[in-house]
Amino acid sequence: MQNIRNIAIIAHVDHGKTTLVDKILHSTNVFRENQESGELIMDNNDIERERGITIFSKNASVEYKGVKINVIDTPGHADFGGEVERVLKMADGVILLVDAFEGPMPQTRFVLGKALELGLKPLVVINKVDKENCRPDEVYDKVFELFFNLDATEEQLDFPAFYGSSKQGWFNTENVPTENILPLMDGILEHVPAPEAKEGDLQMQITSLDYSKFLGRIAVGKVTRGEIKEGDWIALAKPDGSFKKHKVKELYTFTGLGKVKATEVKAGDICAVVGIDGFQIGDTIADAENPEALPVMHIDEPTMNMSFGINNSPFFGKDGKFVTSRHLVDRLTDELERNLALRVEPTEDSNTQLVYGRGIMHLSVLIETMRREGYELTVGQPQVIFKEIDGEKCEPYETLVIDVPDDYSSKAIDLVTQRKGDLLVMEAKEGMQHLEFEIPSRGLIGLRSLMLTSTAGEAVMAHNFLAYKPFKGAIAGRSAGVIISKDQGTSTPYSIDKLQDRGKFFIAPGEEVYEGMIIGEHSRNNDLVVNVVEAKKLNNIRAAGKDDSSSIAPKTEMTLEECMEYIQGDECIEVTPNFIRLRKIHLKENDRKRYEKTMG
Repeated sequence: MQNIRNIAIIAHVDHGKTTLVDKILHSTNVFRENQESGELIMDNNDIERERGITIFSKNASVEYKGVKINVIDTPGHADFGGEVERVLKMADGVILLVDAFEGPMPQTRFVLGKALELGLKPLVVINKVDKENCRPDEVYDKVFELFFNLDATEEQLDFPAFYGSSKQGWFNTENVPTENILPLMDGILEHVPAPEAKEGDLQMQITSLDYSKFLGRIAVGKVTRGEIKEGDWIALAKPDGSFKKHKVKELYTFTGLGKVKATEVKAGDICAVVGIDGFQIGDTIADAENPEALPVMHIDEPTMNMSFGINNSPFFGKDGKFVTSRHLVDRLTDELERNLALRVEPTEDSNTQLVYGRGIMHLSVLIETMRREGYELTVGQPQVIFKEIDGEKCEPYETLVIDVPDDYSSKAIDLVTQRKGDLLVMEAKEGMQHLEFEIPSRGLIGLRSLMLTSTAGEAVMAHNFLAYKPFKGAIAGRSAGVIISKDQGTSTPYSIDKLQDRGKFFIAPGEEVYEGMIIGEHSRNNDLVVNVVEAKKLNNIRAAGKDDSSSIAPKTEMTLEECMEYIQGDECIEVTPNFIRLRKIHLKENDRKRYEKTMG
């Protein structure tokens, strides 16, 4: 059997996982000397590159000292936990990457807990030791404490530690710079166990999927028992206990960043199988004559939902290619096949679907992907999911960690406590305050933008799902009202200039608006309906003063996530390939008044 190591790289978001994978690929000569490879090679999705985060787990494979090392790059953001949970099933060991200044963060605890539960062997890498004010020894103690709190076994507690900087391209067993990352590569060979090659009939759990225009859907997973051969008949075992026979048309193994064709794959290696229809992630590929299914994967439940409907604004169909409810339902059904933490339910309105996800980031990435593919849709306000536990109404709570300069710590604490957050930990570190809270998930909606405004952009926030706990009562929503357009047309500099003292605008002169569209934030707490399409009345007397359009304040730009956190229950977002517009659900003023009366 070929000598193999399967290792997943896990960490909190922004601690340097993808950069480390880059260095592993370079140090094992995956690229030719003169080949341009760029940075963050594994983040090959546009949204990943723009946001600087990993969303989808990826596989790469390198060869070092005659050993094949399958490297799995995982997401670090809490909202993509479903992605992490399933790919860990392919690994036999994990590299836990921790920032030498920040130390273990909420997501570090989450991913490490999953890895320890699966009995994986951890290597700890303390990264970014070139940072100012870093504290690698203190961070090492914190990591040990975290392992202990997560009930790690004696063997797991005896983890090897490496220090270094993936940006500078070195890692060592002690905090002394070296020329390269080879000490870490040697550590992988020494400490990560080779996969167990179990004798017996074929078993392989599908933990990921790939797609090719020519080959269709491709099943990816680790062969846990037996071997799989090209041209063989296999049984696909479903969670309901049923089996269906298929023929393996083609087999691929991972090499470098690509795949190579194989005739057979033995237990322990990760492979891609072509020719199986109708499979879902979590299904087992088993022997055709004597099929045995592996245990079904458990994925944490979603904590938030949003309504996704067709675009029903006056600008419907102007911008997108896919605009009907059939397009929307088909696209969400496709997404369910590869996005394990997502759920979709129909509503009473056939044009609207209720989509359940792990958080605002999880849902916003789906919406952003759909708009780039040419979809037009209307999305409603994100709502957390309540449950009844032992006859009591319960809601999801999260652990919130904020690192903020000393000067702003009181503002940060005040903002979180207003949203029903409880302060649990407060530690000073190098001119910063490290704050830990327990807060209802509802309290996090809209908190990030307020926090950044109040701390001059200095606060660093991270949160992670904790548990369902008793409902904590009403949380105050947005304090300001909105400015709403009264008519359809093109906004004029003349109208916007006259209305500037009423609040801040989300549109610039010359933009198309329609009745019921939200065009700004009112300086008071009530909504204001205005006419922004009125042109200046011209007469034959030349005015002494010139047009005042030059004094109009720039419009306030908001990202999709900020819009999702901004809107209230009677508002929604129109999303098209080129525009994100805020609007009222009821566009006409009379309809809104009727709706308010029915709501009491």
